[in-house]
Amino acid sequence: MPSRILPSLTIAKAVPRHVDVLVVGLSESGARDVPKTIGGAFTKRFGVSVGEMATSLGAKPSADSKRTLPAAERGPRIVVVGLGAEQPSAEDLRRAAGTGVRHAASLAESGALSVAVSLGSADAEQLAAVAEGALLGSYQYEPISAAPATSGKINAITVIHSGAVQGDAISAAELVAQAVITVRDWVNIPANLLYPDSFANEVRNLVRGSRLAIDVLDEKALSRDGYGGLMAVGGGSARPPRLVRLSYSPRGAKFHLALIGKGITFDTGGLNLKPAEGMYTMKCDMAGAAVVLATAHAIAQLGLMIKVTAYGALAENMPSGSAYRPSDVLSIYGGKTVENGNSDAEGRLVMADALARANEDHPDMVVDVATLTGACVVALGERTTGLMATDDATADLVLDAAEAAGEEVWQLPIPSEIRRKLDSKVADLRSVAPDRWAGALVAGAFLREFVVEGTPWAHLDIAGPAFFDGKPYGYVAPGGTGVGVRTLIALARSLSG
Repeated sequence: MPSRILPSLTIAKAVPRHVDVLVVGLSESGARDVPKTIGGAFTKRFGVSVGEMATSLGAKPSADSKRTLPAAERGPRIVVVGLGAEQPSAEDLRRAAGTGVRHAASLAESGALSVAVSLGSADAEQLAAVAEGALLGSYQYEPISAAPATSGKINAITVIHSGAVQGDAISAAELVAQAVITVRDWVNIPANLLYPDSFANEVRNLVRGSRLAIDVLDEKALSRDGYGGLMAVGGGSARPPRLVRLSYSPRGAKFHLALIGKGITFDTGGLNLKPAEGMYTMKCDMAGAAVVLATAHAIAQLGLMIKVTAYGALAENMPSGSAYRPSDVLSIYGGKTVENGNSDAEGRLVMADALARANEDHPDMVVDVATLTGACVVALGERTTGLMATDDATADLVLDAAEAAGEEVWQLPIPSEIRRKLDSKVADLRSVAPDRWAGALVAGAFLREFVVEGTPWAHLDIAGPAFFDGKPYGYVAPGGTGVGVRTLIALARSLSG
């Protein structure tokens, strides 16, 4: 799949003449930052202001509210979106921009539109948020079809900003949005087209010509080197597993961050077969690997002064005569043994291999990302990522990064008694607990066993927010969301020298 081309992004102090749609915000005090020339022409033609007409048509200041207004003479159509707060945060602006641009795209039956976004960004952080939200809001997954596309697209976005423009902030916003959209595209590709080997090729194509080094271990290398988790989980599929390793080592970097991602390209549950309704969306079970691999590429593109090593543990979990069984004992990379309790708890096994391998890189911090447990969705819902960590200082670094990025993350504990649930009579530990309580915490405790003691570690369970199957909101479209990319990039920024 070729890299998706984003709409062109420019910053201007005034709305260009060629713009088809103008997006403005609405708060409790009325429409805000409507350019004077357009606002004046609108009032002259209709006898009311943009805010007055929008309110009369049912527009609300709440997030995700949107209304389309007619154009004044020779002016653009106007989309009024709720800002969500009287003094909107960067995330409020990001969400409003996404809502406006996504709605603008729906106004075109065919062809492409040029959109201007005027939301009153006050500083570089808010400007970057508006740019990110607008670009992410323009995303549409293109169906695989013999018929030509009929829906309209956005080909140009202009952010209206009266302050000083910082080119670095804008180019960074474009790179961040590109990384998120890369993850969305990968997650949305059907599993018959994206499987371990083809996924590895997607990554090769992404990093070609960049400052990243790539190494891909095939099934022969994985078997030779003792990656028992990947070989077991991938053993039931005709498409063998892969381990993708990316490394970025800028000269002078003083901190080494390791990123580990779960890459189950399709999860049937293996011999512990999922019910049909639980299997349909399981092409998204590789979102963690997509996140860390795209993030590593973005960090290199941004030129951040931090060493990064990223691992994508890729396998397809299928039932067959060669599939691994409940009660099998597996030898993870490095020698630790695991009694498999449930073949539908496969993600932690491939992650264990990658975590154990990452220890040999001697990182200063390890972060893993995985669509790991339904229990985390039960606990936190479909929009919040669960966080577990070795210590509160490490957790705080991730939470601060998530706040800066505008992503919802909530810390969960790993109480001391949880580890006892993983005791095994036939191996070093079990993969699952004998009961169903605290499933997300048990999974976190299991992963922690494969990180060298003393290494700061954080685990992000994105099982809820990685894939969205409802009505679009803000800058989030149905399908893969790319959640986690912005948090990891913000974390890398905070740790870079």
